[in-house]
Amino acid sequence: MNFICYLCKRKAECSPEKNGVNKNPIMENFVVSARKYRPSDFHSVVGQEHITSTLQNALRNNRLAQAFLFCGPRGVGKTTCARILAKTINCTNLTPETEACNECESCKSFLNNASFNIVELDAASNNSVEDIRSLIEQVKIPPQNGKYKVYIIDEVHMLSQAAFNAFLKTLEEPPAYAKFILATTEKQKIMPTILSRCQIFDFHRISNDDIAKHLEYIAKKENVEYETEALHIISQKADGGLRDALSMFDQLVSFTGGKLTYKNIIDNLNVLDYDYYFRLTDLLLAGDIPQSLLLFDQVLKKGFEGSHFIGGLAAHFRNLLVCKTPVSAGLLEVSPTVAQRYVTQAQAAPQVFILRALEFANACALEYRESYNKRLCVELTLMRIAFIMNKIQSNKQIATPPAVTAQPTPVQSVPSGEPKKKMTL
Repeated sequence: MNFICYLCKRKAECSPEKNGVNKNPIMENFVVSARKYRPSDFHSVVGQEHITSTLQNALRNNRLAQAFLFCGPRGVGKTTCARILAKTINCTNLTPETEACNECESCKSFLNNASFNIVELDAASNNSVEDIRSLIEQVKIPPQNGKYKVYIIDEVHMLSQAAFNAFLKTLEEPPAYAKFILATTEKQKIMPTILSRCQIFDFHRISNDDIAKHLEYIAKKENVEYETEALHIISQKADGGLRDALSMFDQLVSFTGGKLTYKNIIDNLNVLDYDYYFRLTDLLLAGDIPQSLLLFDQVLKKGFEGSHFIGGLAAHFRNLLVCKTPVSAGLLEVSPTVAQRYVTQAQAAPQVFILRALEFANACALEYRESYNKRLCVELTLMRIAFIMNKIQSNKQIATPPAVTAQPTPVQSVPSGEPKKKMTL
């Protein structure tokens, strides 16, 4: 059949392959890491062991609730856990570890996105009363095969007030075969009457170490060269969200050509290097105000805001304070190499200096937004911190004055014939 080809601009019998479209199989088959390495069972979920263990125990003891509410920050695994739970509920051949077998008919239909027992609803685009009424009508129909019918409602806080009220009765007294899994990032927007009918699971932000280990696993799978410090920088920038970390990982792999180095990462993510803060702290400990101001000027010339700089400096002093005792050193969320640098510098800095410097940096962060001359605000803070060591040393000199050797007072002898003079007060 002849048609107008928009590539040739004429009538022709052509195919995309003839015109050079989709010639690159890598471009055609590329799947982002957030989808390619999405967890498929409870064991592979990253950083939410308190959630997965509770759900597995409920499945093992046959104590499943009628409704679940998964809440927490973005990109921490709420919808992923909801899908894993929905798949595991209907699995007919659970493993001894209470995981789905991925081999039964129910699991295969789920993996092929052809399961009629699992219904997903996006409340952000289906938030009206009519949408909820349609859902309620579907709940009345029992599953054709399988034991349960699972309804996953994502971003449930986007439902309107009328939709919540329409959903309330069904959520309170659902059929025995119906299970509801609600997911949201804003639990405070959900009606209390809805919350009281759900088992609430609070998802935590994923720790930097867990994110870095997961990125290391993916980098090995994808044959990407990496430095451990680079992966830790990505995990810190992600702020506890694994999906954000994976998106940055894909972007940086493309930017660096598959070689993730510390220098490439901080340049692309616009992150202030650790080395600036270590050098600045050494200058402040030495009381070198001119070099401290010149170093701050270098930071400004690189395009960083003063608020970003002073916030990072406060975090640096916090890490130094944490490293003063071995008990709290485990609170650092940095790579082992950087952690050793913190321990070394913390030993050289008195605890009084770190505490006072942290107070000055925190006060500057609060005053920065309302300050008329923002640069001067940061520079004054650096000057005050530089004078801390002078005060500490002067206080030591006052507290311990130099020892003075007492000289014996010569005793004058009085002749026996002369009377002794009386001392008058």
